[in-house]
Order: sequence, then structure tokens, then C-alpha cells
Amino acid sequence: MANDGIAIRDAHAGQDVASRFLEFAFGAFLLLVFVGLQPFAIRDPNVLVNGDMLAAGEGDLVRQILYILFFAIIFVVAIQREGWRAIDSVPPVLALLLLWCGLSALWTEAPPMITIRRVGLEVIVVLSAMLSVNALGADRAFRVLRLVLALVLIVNWISIPIIPQAVHQANETDPSIVGDWRGLYFHKNITGAVCALSAMVFLYYAIRDKSRADWLLLIATLGFLVMTRSKSSMGLLPLGVGAGALYYWAWRRSLDRAIVSVCIVLVALLAAALAGVYYHDLVRIFSDPQEFTGRTVIWQAEIAFIRDHAWLGSGFGSFADTGALSPLHAYVGQNWVDTISHGHNGYLQLMVTTGIIGFVLTMICVLIQPGLAFWRMDGMDHLLKSFLFALFTFFIFHNLTESDFLESDGASWVVFLMMLAVLRRYRLTRTP
Repeated sequence: MANDGIAIRDAHAGQDVASRFLEFAFGAFLLLVFVGLQPFAIRDPNVLVNGDMLAAGEGDLVRQILYILFFAIIFVVAIQREGWRAIDSVPPVLALLLLWCGLSALWTEAPPMITIRRVGLEVIVVLSAMLSVNALGADRAFRVLRLVLALVLIVNWISIPIIPQAVHQANETDPSIVGDWRGLYFHKNITGAVCALSAMVFLYYAIRDKSRADWLLLIATLGFLVMTRSKSSMGLLPLGVGAGALYYWAWRRSLDRAIVSVCIVLVALLAAALAGVYYHDLVRIFSDPQEFTGRTVIWQAEIAFIRDHAWLGSGFGSFADTGALSPLHAYVGQNWVDTISHGHNGYLQLMVTTGIIGFVLTMICVLIQPGLAFWRMDGMDHLLKSFLFALFTFFIFHNLTESDFLESDGASWVVFLMMLAVLRRYRLTRTP
């Protein structure tokens, strides 16, 4: 009996060591996502490596090695803890989508190795995020994220008075962003999205734990967000938080849920009716290249490309940082399109790169399946689920003006993967 007790204690100690090791690997993975290897990178619009921005992205050998290293640790520990059942943390439709993205290397006009390399990174990021959340659990995984976001916030505030490039400088090709705070990130819109996500994380823990530290972090995050002047994130943060609060209130009882659902449908119908009444004004706005800080030019080019390549698209990873190989190169009569890093609309960019099939698979993964999970009254901690719904709402609307879907190690995409993993983990544990 004594030997049995020793064996049990040793087993628990081994699990605890493995958990700590997994937390460390996941934290390092998140630091690589949220900080990267080139914080405070100098923005020089004239720097283009061999006419191709790729050299600064997925082609970075050190970056690739680090991602593979952290993934290997996460994978080994996850398999050791749960066996091959750990792979179930990845939804089958998402696995099918990644396979489709890999197959697109067969028809892309860009060098197939670009697609293969970017799909490889995508697979590593998806597995690292979802395996970690599944093995650690929702609370421990989000606490690691909370720590990383707090460190990023502190570094961002410290950088403003001492690092010139933490603020957009006068040499920007877009004069409207000069003076906006970007902190350690390459562009203020990335900083804005990270601040919005951070605010929701800090708010959740401030309410749940009644934590003064999190309230202070929230205030500091909102202050930095305002200084980025990132309109999308500043506008969508209240929407996400409001949606989470509404979900918290309405999804406790079936009647309240029905009332809110009917109201949402009525608002949607009203919006559709107004769009019909003001159709010509909307067409004029979206046709003006000066509207939405020039995004309409990109959107028009994306729509034109989709008309010509609806089914298969241009191939995964071929849209951004591919220079003259960009699928939009022939659809915009100016060379600046060769330097864009994303399409400023996740839905259109999906259609451009993965075609209708990839688009449908992605919508099932990121919209339909999570939507059904949020609709169900399944007994998950209500505050946690409301917090996840706030993240979900922010992400879905954020992709109307930015591109987060399948953005390899994009910060917003990784947080969304964590949300998906929590929903998936809860469903698997509840399945008889």
C-alpha cells in the first residue's frame, strides 16, 4: 500500500512537471506570435528584398526553427498526457481546410514552395494553439495569454518615450497615420487589434477574479488603444463587449434568448431595408478610392479576381508579400499593390486565395460551428462563454476591414484558435 501511495505521488509530480513544461512552451509560442523576432521594426517603404517582401516573413529560418521547436515540445507533452486522442482537439473540418490549402499548391501561379511553406506554418500554429488549450484547459491557457498580453502592454508604454519607431514617423507613405502609436508592432492597426483583444481578456479576469490589477491593465490598454487611432478596433471593441454582455444576460433563459434572437433578426431586416433605400449612395461610397483609407481599391480588385477565378482561387498564401506574383497585380494598375500584406477583408481574401471550396470550409469552421456552440445551452461556465462570445463577435466583424482568417501566426487568428479550442474541448468532454 505504501508503494502504491508513492507511485501515485510520483505520477502526479510527473504530470505537474509536464504541465509546467507545456505552459512554458505555450508561453514561448505566444511570445513568438505577439512579439516576434523583430519588434520595433523600422518601416522603410523603399525596402523590398529582390522585389519580394517574402524574405521578411515565412522565409525567416530562425523563426521557422523556433516554431518547430515549440510545436515539438507542445506535441510531445500533449500526446504523453492524452495519447493520440489529443489530435481530436482539431475539428475535422479545420483539418480538411488545411488539406485543401495544401492542395492549392498544385494550381497556384506563385512558386508552389511559397504555398507549401505557408501551409506548413499554418498547420504548426493551429496544432500548437489547439493542443495547448486542450491539454492545459481554458483557464490555464488564457492565464498564460493574459501574462503575455500584460508584458506586451508594459513594453508598449515604455517604448513610446524612448524608441522613435514606436510611433509612426514622418516618412510614412500614408500621411494619415503619422504620429499614431504602434508600439512594438509594425503597424498601428495590428497594435489596435492586440489592444482590443487584451482589453477583453483583462476585463474578463477583472470581473471574474475581482482583480484590481486587471482593472488597471484594462485602463492602460484602453489608453494605448486610443493613441493608436485604430478606428476598426476602437469601434469593434464596444461591439464585442456589448455582445458578450448581451449574451451573458440573454442566454440564461430560453425566453430571453428567443426575445433577443427576434430583435437581432428585426435589426438585420431593417439594415437590409435601409441598404436597399440608400443603395446608390452606398455604391458611390464603395466606388470612391479615397473612402476607407484606400481599401476600396483593393476590394474592387479582389472582387474582379474572384469573378475570374471563383472555384480554386490563386492558392493559399499567394496573396500577401509575394511582390509582382500577387494575384491582384494584373487587376490594379499601380505597383503599390505588390507590397500589400493583406486584403483588408478576410472574407474577400479567402475567396481570392482558396476559392469557393476553401471559403465554405472556413465559414463552417469559424462561423457556423462556433455559432451553433454559442447557441446551445450546454452548462459551460456562463461568464467564460460570454467572454468567448465577445472574442467571436470582435473577430467576425474585424474581418470586414482586416484579414485575420488563416493568417498563420497573426495575433488575432491565434486568439481565435484558442477560443475554438475551448469550445471544442468542452464539447468533447461533454460527449458521452
